[in-house]
Formats: sequence, C-alpha cells, structure tokens
Amino acid sequence: MSEQKSWSADDTEEVQYDLSSGRYGLFECATCDNIVLAFGRGGKPMSCHGEPMQQKTDCEMDIKSPDIRQVLFQAFGLPKAGLDICLYVIGDGPLSASEVAETLGYDRSTMTRYLNKLVDLGLLRRSELNREDGGVVNMYHSVDLDRMRRQTLLGFYVWAGEAAALIEEANLTKQDYLERNPDKELPDVFWDSLPDD
Repeated sequence: MSEQKSWSADDTEEVQYDLSSGRYGLFECATCDNIVLAFGRGGKPMSCHGEPMQQKTDCEMDIKSPDIRQVLFQAFGLPKAGLDICLYVIGDGPLSASEVAETLGYDRSTMTRYLNKLVDLGLLRRSELNREDGGVVNMYHSVDLDRMRRQTLLGFYVWAGEAAALIEEANLTKQDYLERNPDKELPDVFWDSLPDD
C-alpha cells in the first residue's frame, strides 16, 4: 500500500463563506432565529413566517476548511480504512470480505466489521452467494450511486443538525450561567465548572 501523509485537524486551511460559489446557501429569518442551510439551491427562495428568508452574504467567524476524511469520520464514524473499502467495493464488487481483505491488506475480521458498518450506513449492500461445495458466503455490492449520494447527504444533515443543536445548547447554557452569576467572569474552562447531571 502507498505511504499516506499523516493528517491532523490543524492541517486544514481557513475557508470563507462564498455566496458566489452557488454550492450551498445560508438563509436567515428576519423575524426569528431560524437559520437554514440549503445545498445546491435553485428556484424559489427559502421562506419562514410566510416571508422570504434573507440570504446571508458573509460569516464573521473564521472556519477551518473541512477535510473529507474528517467529515466521514466525524459524521459516520468512517475512518480512512472504511473509505478505502467502500471505494474498492464500488469499483470492483461484488466481493467477499476475504477478497477485499486480501487486496487491501487489512485483517479479515476488521474487514467484516467495516463492511457491515458500510451496509448499515446504506453505502453498500450485502447478499448471500451459495457455494458449489456447500455453505454460503456474504458478498458486498455497490448501491445505486444516486441513492448513496442522497443518503450520505441526508445523514450528514442529521449530524450537522445535532452538532448545531449542541452549539445552541452550549450558547444558552453559557448565557444562563452569566445571568445567574452576574458578578463572575466566565471560567477559562467553562464546561469543567458545571456540576455533573
């Protein structure tokens, strides 16, 4: 296998929200706190309270550019090995776990675990093949690529929604802490100062 460059989250560059790219849009309601991410939009504008939402033109925060490995791992628990396996089966399947393990150089039990995870995520499908000498073997196949694209995008949006809810909860908790403790500064490590539930 080829040597891979080591990777860390600090290797990514900053990215700016670029309205002209047209890849996605951010929209906010002028009446409430509703913010919407729209991917590859076209047609009518987003609306809230029966009124068109305003498209955001900038983001004041410095954001690190996402890396595909980081996104797949964070959103789906799919490390590089899982991505390698998925791409190999898509390109050369149907294949058994043993065939994939032998070609990619991974342990067979690890391979089976990853393949089953990919099936659970909807990125691959599994079928049984009857052997001529008796018994069955699991074979792994590509799913329809349009379906895979949609499933991964929907799955990521669910993950992003959960991440956004955590950020909102953190902001509200911080606000509540400051309101209950007006004479105190926010601790350097805020979460360590909170009592365990």
